[in-house]
Amino acid sequence: MKACSPLILAAALALSAAGTARADESSSQIAFSDPSRPGTLKIHVWHGDVSIHGADVKEVTVKSDSTAVMPTPRKDGLRVLSTSASFVLSEKGNVAVLEYGGEGWSGGSSDFDITVPTSTSVTVSNSAHGDLSCSGVSGDIDVRTMGGDVKLEDVTGGALVETMHGDISVDVKSLAQSRPLSFTSMHGEVTIHAPADAKANILFRTHRGVILTNFDDKALVTKTEVFHKKATPADAAAADQAKASADQAKAASDQAKAAADQGKVVAEQEASATNGNSDWHDDVKESIKMAAEEAAMAAHEAAIAIKEGLAEAHVEMSGPFPPVPPMTGGKVVTGTLNGGGTQIQAATLSGDIVLRKAD
Repeated sequence: MKACSPLILAAALALSAAGTARADESSSQIAFSDPSRPGTLKIHVWHGDVSIHGADVKEVTVKSDSTAVMPTPRKDGLRVLSTSASFVLSEKGNVAVLEYGGEGWSGGSSDFDITVPTSTSVTVSNSAHGDLSCSGVSGDIDVRTMGGDVKLEDVTGGALVETMHGDISVDVKSLAQSRPLSFTSMHGEVTIHAPADAKANILFRTHRGVILTNFDDKALVTKTEVFHKKATPADAAAADQAKASADQAKAASDQAKAAADQGKVVAEQEASATNGNSDWHDDVKESIKMAAEEAAMAAHEAAIAIKEGLAEAHVEMSGPFPPVPPMTGGKVVTGTLNGGGTQIQAATLSGDIVLRKAD
């Protein structure tokens, strides 16, 4: 077996303490200021998977392997404002905000399981990497991520999904005329499941993929156009650099997750080896601290490298996530489904687009 690199070992040791500290799931709840009106949940997560469920509840509940920052003072009278791996859940003006990590974040990956009132609108910003699933929400959904798969189920409101690197899967329960759907993945597949009787206008675009459907030609009437204009060398280089940056972010996140898992194993082995010997544990504290500092510096340098890569690709950082560049050209399919209605758009650079009848 290949020897573990010093960076992986350092990250594993650094995260072992965090893995032990976060072994217990943390839960936090918050209510909207005016529960009689639909609220909005904004999520800013640097690393981690996010799962959102709509339910017949009045509060937003967040469960995570990270630790919630609590306002309750400690025994020494001090309030904890931030820990090495903590999330913050706040609310103001019927807008709840969940925050975890930020640019240059070195606290590792954490997963979040969130329950919200069904009428809640959801806005998700996931800067580096993590999968997102959202189900049973009737409000509008806005998801923008650099890397990670996005899965939406039982969609009844408007939706906007943009990802640089990931697949998009959407299960539409019903369509509303004034609430369009738009899905863009630079390097992933877009799959849309729509009811057999759904009424929609469609506009699908892909450069290197194909556009597929199992609706018959009577229900789905389409026109296909192919734009032969080729991208300039600068455009191609920018697209390749953006893809490389997304790949780098995904690789860094996967490495952090692997290191966290390895760190938990190391922590368990340490606990077994010490067999209650606190003196032995004290001897490794300093080495763990040094490893943590080294891992934090490596993560910070990786974040800088990703940002510089985006700058070279002429993609500026806008808030916690980079915008997906607009796409032109390629193969374009337009048409009407069951006579037309709600606008459904999908675009990919190198993936397929599939429109399926819901089972």
